[in-house]
This record gives sequence, structure tokens and C-alpha cells, in this order.
Amino acid sequence: MSQKKTIWIINQYASTPNTGFIGRHYYLAQELADLGHKVYVVSASYTHSQSNPVSFEGDYKFEDFGDNFKFLWLKTPVYQKSTSKRRVLNWFEFGWKIKGLNKIIKDKPDVILYSSLSLVGFLGAERLAKKNKVPLIFEVRDIWPLSLIEIGGYSASHPFVRFLQWVEDRAYQKSDKVISNLKNAVDHMVSRGLDPQKFYWIPNGFSSKEVATKEALPSNIEKQLPENKFIVGYTGSIGIANCLQNLIGAAIKLQDRSDIHFAIVGKGEYKEVLQQQVADHQLSNVTFIDPIPKTQIQSMLDKFGACYIGLKKDPLFRFGVSPNKLFDYLYAGKPVIYAIDSGNYKPVSDAGAGYEVTPENTDELVCTIEKLAAIPESDRKIMGENGRKYVKDLYDYKALALKLEHTLFE
Repeated sequence: MSQKKTIWIINQYASTPNTGFIGRHYYLAQELADLGHKVYVVSASYTHSQSNPVSFEGDYKFEDFGDNFKFLWLKTPVYQKSTSKRRVLNWFEFGWKIKGLNKIIKDKPDVILYSSLSLVGFLGAERLAKKNKVPLIFEVRDIWPLSLIEIGGYSASHPFVRFLQWVEDRAYQKSDKVISNLKNAVDHMVSRGLDPQKFYWIPNGFSSKEVATKEALPSNIEKQLPENKFIVGYTGSIGIANCLQNLIGAAIKLQDRSDIHFAIVGKGEYKEVLQQQVADHQLSNVTFIDPIPKTQIQSMLDKFGACYIGLKKDPLFRFGVSPNKLFDYLYAGKPVIYAIDSGNYKPVSDAGAGYEVTPENTDELVCTIEKLAAIPESDRKIMGENGRKYVKDLYDYKALALKLEHTLFE
């Protein structure tokens, strides 16, 4: 595209390397800026997903990431848990503040992309788009309020759920285009009134720039891993949803296999539960390692014989999933054990990069691990090479940014 544009991406949960978990918009904005566009990512100063929230005086703060890419942090209330009522207050305050972005950002947008969660802020983004007379793109990364109903157990007739449902339906009708990282989300959206011609799938991916800055593991970390063993490894958040209790279950059943070991790298609210389970069974074939910098992840994955990714069964996964760690695994060139029921979205099978197993089925997981440990190293290498080629061809944020650029401006 010869004519360069100004893009406002509004995502309350957007993050940077400094604030902790790095979401898709940091990488997409980085690549769009490299294409010559001027990109502003607008986010909340505090969300529960940040490990190191940004701190500043006043109502807002700009953070520069190069000439064409800035983060704008809007001050929002702090809350302790994802279930806190103050989280809802955080949503409404962010949604109110984005209506005044023209007073803060001097560059008028050519397009506005609003990404949920939360739905509440869409109303502010809609008002902004009308004021600036520019297209409004709505992005869905989590389907609300359906999540509240199917997972949270809330009634569809609850007043707040009904309000969120009204906002969701309005977003599908009023937006110029709708994007999602969930491949099958269009089925739900059409049932809520979306014109399917307005839907575009742009998955999560990986940053080729980031993996190019691969750092070696410190010796004290490397020494925690056993040598000459087939290591089944996991890196990332340790929550109950990640189905790591299934991995520990496999370790229990395979504790007599001296050639197989398990490594879990990361932190989370479920880590102590898993550690206690390992202690109760006196397992010597499981190693827990504290979180390491993102730049060292590829070096850690090099130590694994296979990578595990799992999620507990969830009816919402019928719309697809897009877990970030999967793309790190595939890029590492290691076979992947994919314990997620994601409907007809089957990335590992499609890539020929490993095996799919039924979530929460320990016996099937054990059989798959034993199968991978038994096959020749050359066969595992072929799986890994398949995965690496697949992810480089389809999921590099450089290519995804081009797809987003085309979607925004075609």
C-alpha cells in the first residue's frame, strides 16, 4: 500500500514486553509501523492479566516503540481478581475515557479497530468512529456474553448479560468489518445478525523478530533438566484450564520409565496444587522451573523431545482457539501433543507436526508419549520440520499484519 495511514487500535487488555503477557496487538502494531503506517495502541493502565502494570501520574501516558508506533495508557481502577466487581468498573471507566481520545492523540485516525474484551468500550469506539467519520472494525477474541452463560453459569435473562448481549449484537450490525482470531466464530456471529461477508479470520501468531533474538539458557536453569532423557515439556501459564493435571497424571503412570521426564516451565495459581500432587506421589520424573524471559523460550524448547499443550474441555472451543504458545512450539521444530478439542480447527494435524489427543484423557496421553519416545529421532525431526514450515508460512506476524492491512483498507 503506497498511501500510509493512521491506525487506532483500542484494546483494554493490550500489553507490552514490560507489562508482562504480550498480546497480538503489540506484534501487529510493530509490523504495521514497519510498513509505514502510524499506529496507536490504546490500553488500560491496569488489568488482572498484567504481571507488571504500568504506573504513572495523571490520566494517561504515551510510551514510544519507534517513530510510528506508540502505546497510550489510560488510567483505570485497580482490582484484585478477575471476578471482582471493580473489574466491571474498570470496563466502564475505560469505555468512557476512550470517547475523548481526539483530545489526547493529535493524529486523526483513518480507521479504528476496537478489540473485545470488554464489550462495554465498543460504545465509546462507535462514537469515536462517527466523530472522525472513519470505518470501525470490531475484533472478537473471546465470545461474550456467551462465555458468561456457558461457563460462568449466568442466566441469559440477567440484566447485565442482556446489556452485554445488546452491545454484542449492535457491534456486529454497526461495524464495517468484524475480525476474530477464532476461526469458527463466524457461525455464532451470523446467528446474532452478522453479515458473513463482513467476517475476516486473523489468527494469533509468532514474531519472527522475537525468535531471532534467541538467548541461551543460564547454566542454573539448564542444570535443572536431566540429560539423555526424552523430555515432555510445557511452557506458559499454569492454571486449571491448561489441563496440566493430565500431564502429572501421565507422569504418575510413567514413573517407572527412567527414559522419560516431564518439565513444566512457568507460574500460575495452579502450580502449588501440581507440586503437591508430585510430592504426594514422590515423583522424581517431574521438574518445575520458574518463568524465564520470552527470549529464552526457544532455547528451553530445544531441550524438549516433545511439547505439550492442553485445555480443559470447553463448549466454546467449538468456535476455535488460538493459543500463543502453540506457535512457539511449532517454530521450535518439536513434535506437539495437542490436547485441545477445537472443533474442525486442527493445526497440529493439518501441519503433520505431532498428535492430537482427547483432552483430560490420561491413558491416551500416556500412549502418545510412549509412541513419540519410541519412534526414531529422524521421524520426530520430520514432524518438527513440518510444524516449523507450517507456522512460518501461515502464522508469522509479518504476514498476519499484511492480512490485517488488507482487511482494514481494501
